[in-house]
Amino acid sequence: APAVKNFTLNFTITNLQFTADLQKPNSRRFKSTEKVMYHYTDSLLQKSSIGPHFTGCKVTGFRSGSHRDDTKVDAVCSYKDNASLARFDREKLYQELSTMTNNVTKLGHYSLDRSSLYVDG
Repeated sequence: APAVKNFTLNFTITNLQFTADLQKPNSRRFKSTEKVMYHYTDSLLQKSSIGPHFTGCKVTGFRSGSHRDDTKVDAVCSYKDNASLARFDREKLYQELSTMTNNVTKLGHYSLDRSSLYVDG
């Protein structure tokens, strides 16, 4: 069976106000925000070059950004590593995600900090 490999995905949302309940994985706000993040990140990654191998992301946390309305999102995403996937190319994936988020400015109804996207960084 192909090995499952992980990579980190980090970005900052500039129009989601950070609140203390976003730090509590059992809070209603954490769960609802997490669900929305899965919806957006999964659909993007399924359309990317790792799409056929992509198995999902897990939000590991939300953190306060540099401004009041900024929330940093940390996630660990997984894919099955097999022969048909040449190799995990984080630069290529970064470029694809950048393009799909309008140069790291939009994720669904959220606005992104252009300099905040990190793939396995």
